[in-house]
Amino acid sequence: MSALNLAPNLTGHDDLYAELVRMHDGLSEAESLGLWSRLALVLMNHIGEREVIAQAMAVARAR
Repeated sequence: MSALNLAPNLTGHDDLYAELVRMHDGLSEAESLGLWSRLALVLMNHIGEREVIAQAMAVARAR
């Protein structure tokens, strides 16, 4: 079982944030929520470890 990595692990994080914001341009609130859900599912599939995903969800919920 892998542990969730909470240490900084991105380069170009400001650019990535800007891309996330632009990704929602022109979408309704419902469309934006659907997009977030689809992105989360794609990333969860990439991670592929249920326990790591559960750790990430707990951390996100607590913040």
